[in-house]
Amino acid sequence: MSRIVFIGLGTMGRGMVVNLLRAGHQVTVWDRSETPVSAMEALGAHRAETLSDAVHGANFVMYSLSDDAAVHQVVLAPRGLADLVDSDSIVIDLSTIDPETSAQEAAAYARRSVSFLDAPVFGSKNEAASGGLWVVVGGQRDIFERALEVLEPISATVHYMGDASNGARMKLVGNLIVAAQFEALGESLSLAKKAGLDLDDVLDVLKVTDFRSPIFDGVGAAVIAGDYSPSFALKLMLKDGKLIQAFADRLGVAIPGTRATVRTIERAVEAGWGEENASSLIKVLAADAGVDLTSHA
Repeated sequence: MSRIVFIGLGTMGRGMVVNLLRAGHQVTVWDRSETPVSAMEALGAHRAETLSDAVHGANFVMYSLSDDAAVHQVVLAPRGLADLVDSDSIVIDLSTIDPETSAQEAAAYARRSVSFLDAPVFGSKNEAASGGLWVVVGGQRDIFERALEVLEPISATVHYMGDASNGARMKLVGNLIVAAQFEALGESLSLAKKAGLDLDDVLDVLKVTDFRSPIFDGVGAAVIAGDYSPSFALKLMLKDGKLIQAFADRLGVAIPGTRATVRTIERAVEAGWGEENASSLIKVLAADAGVDLTSHA
């Protein structure tokens, strides 16, 4: 088994560390906050006091950071990870970030002949905890194949997308679809409620049609139960939406539906729901329609 260093112990990172430990790997953790480090140490991970200590002698260095700013601070800044990691380590970035930031990482590691993969993940808290994420990977194929031993324990499936930064590009393409499904669900439930349909009956139909979706099933049931507890915070969906817009702008691709959805998300964050689940954007659509989507209403 390999010696892994894992950096970034948010909800997603903690779930991934647990599954790497279950697979028998030796995992050393480092985070800018003390609390999650102690939690992972209690489960069998090793603690590193400094980033430099953490990465020394690692076979794999994996990290899941919140946004581009965190990647610049932890990885790309002087004496950051790109300067500290051993040249024979394989580095895997699991964060959802701008493909241009990913390309900067790839260049920084290449200058020191360090192997690097961008490998963002689809899924949220439950999938991270169960080892059921879907991973999309960019980088050299031979490095990808060597990294499967640490990617497979955290995932349901792993997909090789080609050149460096293609994983980051695929993640934004996929997140566009996720955002569209949240918007479509909110609009359809609001319309159905306004029309006098029973929302439990509506969801029963959505479960069996050719346009069914696990998002409709899980989020739909939570919405009519009034449950917006966070699996993936709305503020992070807003971050991703802005990344998608910037990515599309650079490529000259019109994404009018996504722009409308991002505005819905912005309104929900402005209403104070940024820490709630991403599905809380649906509350804006319901309010616009003048309906209450909870089952008791």
